[in-house]
This record gives sequence, C-alpha cells and structure tokens, in this order.
Amino acid sequence: TIIGEVRPIAHRTRFQGALALTAIVTAADSGMHFQSIPVAESLLALAASVVLVSGATDAVERTTSSRVPAYDVAAERFDQTTFGGRYCKMLLACDPRLLLYSKEEVRKYRALAYDDWEKVKLDASTSRHRDDSSRQADRMLWEAKRRADSALHPTTQEWIPRPFRMSGYLPANGPICVAMVASTATLPLLFWSWMNQSQNAMINHFNGPRAEEGGDENDHTFTLIKSYGIAVASALLVAFGLATYVETNYSGEEAAELLRFISFPSAVIASSLNCYIVRRPEIEVGVPLLNDKMVDVLPGEASKVAAARGVYTTTASRAVLQMPTYFIPPLILDTVTPLKQYMVENPSLVVPITTSLLLVSFGIGLPAAVGIFPQISSIKTDELEEQFQGLGYEELYFNKGL
Repeated sequence: TIIGEVRPIAHRTRFQGALALTAIVTAADSGMHFQSIPVAESLLALAASVVLVSGATDAVERTTSSRVPAYDVAAERFDQTTFGGRYCKMLLACDPRLLLYSKEEVRKYRALAYDDWEKVKLDASTSRHRDDSSRQADRMLWEAKRRADSALHPTTQEWIPRPFRMSGYLPANGPICVAMVASTATLPLLFWSWMNQSQNAMINHFNGPRAEEGGDENDHTFTLIKSYGIAVASALLVAFGLATYVETNYSGEEAAELLRFISFPSAVIASSLNCYIVRRPEIEVGVPLLNDKMVDVLPGEASKVAAARGVYTTTASRAVLQMPTYFIPPLILDTVTPLKQYMVENPSLVVPITTSLLLVSFGIGLPAAVGIFPQISSIKTDELEEQFQGLGYEELYFNKGL
C-alpha cells in the first residue's frame, strides 16, 4: 500500500519538533510515490523558503513604511495591543536577512537608535523638506532599532549567536529538518533530533529575560547545563517514546495511521516541555519590573510572580507554534489540485516541495505563535510581591522573553 511505502519516512520524521514532515504522509496518501530523499533538491527548497520568507518580511516593511509613527526609543513601530501589530513586529524580527549584519554594524545601529536618535530627528525637522525628511528619519531609526534588537539581548546587550536568534530559527532549523528526513539509521536520527531540541533549548535560553543575578558564576553555569540536559532528554523521550510505543504495539496500516495522529500532540508536549524546563530557573530569580517609560521601578529587585507568568505564557505559545507546520501544508496539498497533480507526475520533487511548504509555513507561522502574547507584558501591581505595591503604579511591565 501507499501507506506502507511511506511508513519508513514517517518513522524517520516522527519526532521532528516544529518541522515534522507530516505532509509527506498526506502527499503519499494522494498517490505520490517516491523511493529516496533527494537531499540536494531539499536543500535548494530550503534556500528558496528562506528567500520567500525574507521577501514577505521585506514586503511588510515596505508597505508599512509610509505609515511609520514618529520614532521614540521607548515606543514600538507597530501597535502591541493588537495581534496584528505584534505579528508584524515579530515577522520583521524573524527576517533571515538580519543575520547578515556584523557586530560592528549592529553596534552602530544601536548607537543610532538608542543614543543619537534625538539629534537625527532634530536635524530632519530643520531640513528644507521637513515632512519627507522626518518620515525618512523615522523609518531609518525604526530599521536601525530592528537590526540592533535582533542581535542583542534587550536587557544585558549581550551578543546572541546567530543560530539562536529569532531571525536564525528558520535558516538554522531548516538543514536539521532536511538531515532528519535523510537519516536512514537510528543513530543519525537521534543525533539530528538532539540537534533540533538543542537549538530549541538555546533559543529559549538566549531569548529569555534577564535579572541581576548574584552568586557564583559556576552555579549559574551548572543550572543552565542541568536545565539544558533535562529539557533535551525529556523532549526526546516524549517524542520518540510515544512513537516507539505505537510501533511496538501496533502493526501495518494501523500503526502508520496512529503515528499521523500522535505526531502533533507529541511535538506539542516536547516543544513546550523544552521551553518550560530551560526557562524555569527564571522563576526562582525573578525579572525586573518597569514603568510605562521602561524604567526599572526598583533597581536590584526582581519579581518572581512576573517571571512565572512570562515562563507560562511563553510555554503556551510553544504549543501553538506547531500548528502551522502540521495543518497548512496538508491543507494546501489537499486543496491545490494543480500542485498535487504536478507532484504526482514528478515524484522526485515530492519531498523538496513538501519541505518548502513546511519551512514557509513555519517562517510565517512562527511570528504568529510568538505574537500571541506581548513581549513586554503588563501585570497589575496588586498581583505582585509586597515591595512592588504602594509605589504609585496600578500596572507595571516586564519582558517575558520570546
């Protein structure tokens, strides 16, 4: 049967977090036969997907450039009280082209956006063509801020390694996805699955909030390593163990059909568990609280209540993150008849096309998942610890991380 023919590929891809190739099974159910994984074509599909996502971010930036608000370092280009505004912000933050800027360029953009912005705006306001100059200056400053923020941690200004930035998620995870599909033995599959979950763990770590931490640096390093090990091991155990249980206790088409239904919940659990375990130490340390001017209201003090809310909401968004890659590609393959027919007639392109569909779905869907909750979240002061009450604020803000 067709299911039987595709089952080895389903076996190889069964616990690939956000990029599980479930759509390949859907393609096979539609009559598409293929014998091997065309790695070179799949890597080309990856490159094309990165270009498509970059094009989408460029289109959003250009189409909104005429409506940019006046630049303010403490404000946002897009309205963060709406999902649409948060989606646009995160889509531009996930632009793979942001990886191209060097440390020196990023530092210059930060100086422009955070230190020299008032001078830039003043110069533009005194220009002969004041309106056009001011609009161009605002757009330039928003772009400088985007480029700086993409590479530097918002609290510590630490340089974030490229594979662990939001803009690096798709380019870094794509090759892992292709490698997992191409794996034909258990050890390579486990290695690339470990790489996948390791990247997830490092993204969770580098994009989490930071508080002023005292104590021994070795203790902090040990906590990070322990959290990383538990997170990756737990995620792999959930995703791999559930599929292995099904394959051990069921046979033939019944096992293949069950694998299609358990791949999504297992990926949700693995991704969310990874995020929670890596970010959980933040709850013990707490996060700084800010006023509406983004100024720390009690320097040296941190809120564990706010930290817990940030960790829980980010963990919830990791569950939603799986949805676009599991549901959009099968929907396209089922509804776009010409594409389905083309893949039937060209079976060697089934995996590359499916890979491209998954990666584009992920690149467009990632900002939607992250944008469900505002990165700078608010919390009522009466819900906070005693030291944050009676300061004259009804509401305070904190960076929940990404």
